[in-house]
Amino acid sequence: MKLQGQAKMLRLHFGEDDKWEGRPLYEAIVEKCRQLDIAGATVFRGIEGYGASALIRRSHALRFSADSPILVQVIDTEEQIQKLLPVLDSMVSEGLIAMSDVEVIKYTHQKDEPAK
Repeated sequence: MKLQGQAKMLRLHFGEDDKWEGRPLYEAIVEKCRQLDIAGATVFRGIEGYGASALIRRSHALRFSADSPILVQVIDTEEQIQKLLPVLDSMVSEGLIAMSDVEVIKYTHQKDEPAK
């Protein structure tokens, strides 16, 4: 598969403690993206942030449990992103999902590549 040109990027913002069916929400989202053959998804852990609740979420190096801000970034064609949106609507109960247009310069993927 080769993806170049216009695409869509989703950015999902929520807390690290958010869950989906008992597991971390970010893990469930990445797995669902893979099941739907989405081009790519990456999870970022933030240092600090807040959203609609105005509750400031902070990452604490000395704590084992902190509700750090999480950003999941997903990029694919508009058609593929449209398939994902209803699924995300049911999974993300609190947070922000933003979509923007992007231009993909280069993305190549070979199905037969061994997993690393």
